[in-house]
Amino acid sequence: MGAEQLSLFEDVNEKEVEKRIIEYLRDYRALKVQIENKQEQIEAGVSNLFQPIRQPDPKNELKVKQIERALENSLDFLERKIIEMKYLTSQEINDIDIYLELGIKKGKFYVKKRAAIFNLATALGMI
Repeated sequence: MGAEQLSLFEDVNEKEVEKRIIEYLRDYRALKVQIENKQEQIEAGVSNLFQPIRQPDPKNELKVKQIERALENSLDFLERKIIEMKYLTSQEINDIDIYLELGIKKGKFYVKKRAAIFNLATALGMI
């Protein structure tokens, strides 16, 4: 008799969830800078320092706030550290470098990375 695995998540395409979360995290970095630059321009009394090619999406500020909230409140320390090192820096870092720097085993790294991605997807209402 085989044991049935219990899951908090209904069946979802794990690769699609991971792909979209990674896209959102990479976009988040640029959107956060865009918002900070916009605020700085407002404070300096300057508008259109750089001529926009397209109209900015008014949802960008909301996306940044919600991603920040998800990062701060839905991940444990190790999950957040993995996400920060892997996706929120300007340099590309290999998984092996991350788990060696964090002093964790490869298996635990991948369990935590997967949990972080699914926790973010849940917090953002994707799954």
